[in-house]
Amino acid sequence: MRRLFYASSLLLLLFVAACGNLKEGLTMAAEKGPTTTRSENPNAKIDYSHSDLQTIYLAGGCFWGLEAYMSRIYGVQDVTSGYANGTGENPTYEEVTRGDRGFAETVQVKYDPARIQLTDLLTDFFKVINPTSVNKQGNDAGINYRSGIYYVNDSDLSIINEVVARQQKKYSKKIVTEVLPLTNYYLAEEYHQNYLEKNPNGYCHIDLTILDKPIEVDSTMYSRPSDEELKKKLTDIQYKVTVLGEEERAYSNDYWNTFNPGIYVDVTTGEPLFSSRDKYDAGCGWPSFTKPIDPKVVTYEEDRSFHLVRTMVKSRVGKIHLGHVFDDGPKDKGGKRFCIDSASIRFVPLDDMQQAGYGYLRATVE
Repeated sequence: MRRLFYASSLLLLLFVAACGNLKEGLTMAAEKGPTTTRSENPNAKIDYSHSDLQTIYLAGGCFWGLEAYMSRIYGVQDVTSGYANGTGENPTYEEVTRGDRGFAETVQVKYDPARIQLTDLLTDFFKVINPTSVNKQGNDAGINYRSGIYYVNDSDLSIINEVVARQQKKYSKKIVTEVLPLTNYYLAEEYHQNYLEKNPNGYCHIDLTILDKPIEVDSTMYSRPSDEELKKKLTDIQYKVTVLGEEERAYSNDYWNTFNPGIYVDVTTGEPLFSSRDKYDAGCGWPSFTKPIDPKVVTYEEDRSFHLVRTMVKSRVGKIHLGHVFDDGPKDKGGKRFCIDSASIRFVPLDDMQQAGYGYLRATVE
């Protein structure tokens, strides 16, 4: 029995040493979220050496999971774990978890505003925290686990407040996430940096599988003008194709041979439909894609015109004729060929996407 007691004690000590302290060890045993994701880091192949990077500091509970999550958001160049807005200098992890110095476990996020706007970055942040919880995220409780947004540029404050106000509409309780200027930030110990990369089975209160979810296009951002308005706005061929359902000639349209990076949007509403990354030369004389950006942005109807049985593709919001979909596309890409009329779409180059309000979709192109 004594031998069993010593063995159990040794295991407990090893567990506590690995976790930092007993409280954290018990937390890890009590709750463990998914720490792995199937998604590749979209920033891994991007050269940020010429980017005008901006910085924001975010606190959202245990920094292990928040660091892993934020680092995989497109447009984020680097994320570090540290301690922010406390008293004194150079705090240790043990001092921070004690709580008497007021530090919050915080991640420093360096991002490229040409690729992701602060509004979108903060919206992603709110997806993985409970902003109405006081000094607690997941099973982690204490002042060091409070949520907060700490800024270094005064111009960011109005943007932060707008995002918080929008998020508040989703909750009946008051949002308690701090919004304060950054007063100090100290890097956490080395073993905390990229912790979940080093320890894939480590504790994480954030469900990282959220990163595996496909991009969704918000239909409420777009609306369809009346046919009368479209007749004034569109060219003759655009109106005939989109509203009347006619088809343009092969090899005699705007985008059949265009392969520049960017996205293609509904010419009537602006709703994003296809990415250049999914465009290929099908040899048919019309723009061809293997899939839409979001499966929900298109709808399907049976088409029996010209004594044929085909599947017509229409846009979700605009409800306009886009083209047809066939089963003779690249097998390794799903086998579909979306044959689209150029008159139904408008091309937005990659360099113009941010300014045009499509910055959040740059990851679908690059």
